[in-house]
Amino acid sequence: MKIALIDYGAGNIRSVYKSFCAVAEANDTVAVTVAAAEVATADYIVLPGVGSFGDCMDGLGRCQNMIDVLDKVVRKGGRPFMGICVGMQLLAEKGYEYGVHDGLGYIKGNVCLIDTVGVKIPHMGWNTLRVNRKHPVIAGADGADVYFVHSYCLRDYDDDALIADVEYGGDRIAAAVAKDNIIGLQFHPEKSQKVGLRIIADFLRWRP
Repeated sequence: MKIALIDYGAGNIRSVYKSFCAVAEANDTVAVTVAAAEVATADYIVLPGVGSFGDCMDGLGRCQNMIDVLDKVVRKGGRPFMGICVGMQLLAEKGYEYGVHDGLGYIKGNVCLIDTVGVKIPHMGWNTLRVNRKHPVIAGADGADVYFVHSYCLRDYDDDALIADVEYGGDRIAAAVAKDNIIGLQFHPEKSQKVGLRIIADFLRWRP
């Protein structure tokens, strides 16, 4: 099985790579790639992301044919896909970080600044996950602490897409969304220790 981690200059790719290698089977290949052709042949596709929405979307666009290939094999082709942190945010329709930017539009919603009164921005550190809809990738993560680093979050989403959230300053923030073969995690599984590794392993066992 081939697992493609898309490297579009958004950072944090090495720790994501190490985590996927830690749980992959002996015959699996974990490839860090900027090549759309390699992503097109992968069995599982991962889009990490650290940074601003617009910069990450621009970086993805600079990978020749990548957005077209993702549209073909993920949105239309049903290939299992995971977006992490900004990689999840890019699934939305628009991002409102330093301007207004179009996202991939795979899920309904907009990425907006966390505007809860009295909370620290960025939302950084451990927070308790509340799973509110069953999903095989996060089935064992309800009540677990996972690691966040973000100032923007998904809003205006379809309730059916939300599979987990966390409480932050009395507000509920989307922590995981899913639609068909696509899952997005606002938190960092690669920084979430044992529970994060379990989520990655469950993703690689997922057959949507």
